[in-house]
Amino acid sequence: MIDQENNVPRVWTHLIDNVDWNELSALYLAAPLGNKKPVDLKTVFTNSMFRCFVHDSGKLVGVGRALADGVDRACICDIAVLPGHQGTGLGMKIVAHLVDRARGHRKIILYAVPGKEGFYRKLGFKRMTTAMAIFDDQAGALAPGYINEK
Repeated sequence: MIDQENNVPRVWTHLIDNVDWNELSALYLAAPLGNKKPVDLKTVFTNSMFRCFVHDSGKLVGVGRALADGVDRACICDIAVLPGHQGTGLGMKIVAHLVDRARGHRKIILYAVPGKEGFYRKLGFKRMTTAMAIFDDQAGALAPGYINEK
């Protein structure tokens, strides 16, 4: 799929065959969504039912993925956009694209960075009151607000 933005074609793909996992890792670091190892990114994107990679002039500028079981639920996560492309609507387009691909599931859940909830509300997502999690680093998840003690 090609999307024209500011007279520059953006190329959208779902394929992982030609992904530069080091470039993807650098995008997450710059976004900033943390230091994600290229080998780990390859595993999670390969195992995701839906994925989206957006290139602008050959450079990876945005990504997202969704885990899904094909019927009951899909979970959108790891939405990242390079800082120079943030605020252009690209992140919203990536989420909307993944939501569209996941249509038909009974629930579409989204995992977000604390403080970004307002962004996702604009796309129709509502806060869940019953979601819970176990992190491999509970203290590391508590500090930035991914979980709370309540």
